[in-house]
Amino acid sequence: MNNPVTFGITFLPKTNKAKSGKAPLYARITLNGERIELSLQRRITLELWDERKSRLRGSSAESVQVNRSIDRIYNQIYESFRQLQEENKVLSALAVKARYSGTDETSKRISDLIEYHTINMGTTLRPGTMKNYRTTEKYIYEFLNERKSAKNIYLKQINYGFILDFEHFLRTYKSKSHRPAPSNNGVMKHLERLKKLLNLAQKLEWVVKDPFSKFFLKFDKVERDFLDKDELDSIYKFKSNRKGLNQTRDIFIFSCYTGLSWIDVKNLSRDNIVLGIDGNTWIHAAREKTNKPIKIPLLPIAEVLLKKYVSIMQHTELVLPVYSNQITNKYLKEIARQLGIQKRLTFHTARHTFATTVTLSNGVPIETVSKLLGHKKLSTTQIYARVVEKKLSDDIELLKTKLSRDLVLTKKA
Repeated sequence: MNNPVTFGITFLPKTNKAKSGKAPLYARITLNGERIELSLQRRITLELWDERKSRLRGSSAESVQVNRSIDRIYNQIYESFRQLQEENKVLSALAVKARYSGTDETSKRISDLIEYHTINMGTTLRPGTMKNYRTTEKYIYEFLNERKSAKNIYLKQINYGFILDFEHFLRTYKSKSHRPAPSNNGVMKHLERLKKLLNLAQKLEWVVKDPFSKFFLKFDKVERDFLDKDELDSIYKFKSNRKGLNQTRDIFIFSCYTGLSWIDVKNLSRDNIVLGIDGNTWIHAAREKTNKPIKIPLLPIAEVLLKKYVSIMQHTELVLPVYSNQITNKYLKEIARQLGIQKRLTFHTARHTFATTVTLSNGVPIETVSKLLGHKKLSTTQIYARVVEKKLSDDIELLKTKLSRDLVLTKKA
């Protein structure tokens, strides 16, 4: 049987703080015998106060205005009490005051959530991941400003409609710097980060409902570009009178034969180059993105490129001179243009090339490739299985040719 709840709201002036016949007005919340007061941030004329009715007497402008304010505040405080009851929260006068004042957990705003995430997750998430979150947060604030005419919003106001509106804003985004609107997968990534932020809010009990419960993220399947053997050979043989292009070519080729990402090549140090159990040179490192350990035996081409830069890098712990990601991709675009390669060449293309042309196409088992790439799940590596299927097809064609030739020879015999 539930215990009865006694709840009351009264208004009273603080006569001990009166000045020139005016005193500050307070609301007193009483819940199960516990009392707490809050200032209404206004002063009233004491001689007009009716203590029995907790209102001002008469119909003066002050009386009408104050009495309306008292009625409104009474309803707001009572609504705060009712909400706490419906949510099965621990009832107390302090809790009612916090809900009314907007300082309890359910009155948190999106800015509070973003700040909490930045402070508490910034030390556990990778810098690149945090950079992506900051981009999403920028879009959220631009959306609030342009579509909601607001700088902030309560978390409890974020619902299914909010998500649909935010999605539409992203798809139709027009940047002042003429940056294109995000692609479908870009939009989904921003929504995915918002979803993760709101999941965090649920765990903190800042929100009750999940506004994403009926919203499904729909990513487009993306074909990953990689270089075939002829294209890889053409870049390997590429020469320029510009140091930047030649150096970028070497770093790119090194990645094609190790599978390392740009940041992992950039951070590669002497300590990561070790003698393996087979007596050959290996890379022992951890992926910057996932912190997953990787062990990669160096193929001859990669080893030659390491030795090429020993003297240049002798005054640093790093082993290769790597330009910024932006400059690297700019140089790769120029190399592709000069060689007539039509594919969109970025540094990440090297990683895909390693998985496809260098390893899987040459019969390296997909389980081994997965370990070399530092993938957490084999399913991530299986996106490259189409290459294996093409190789199987090519091998079968060769077999068909051989069998046909043998059949002709048999008939002649």
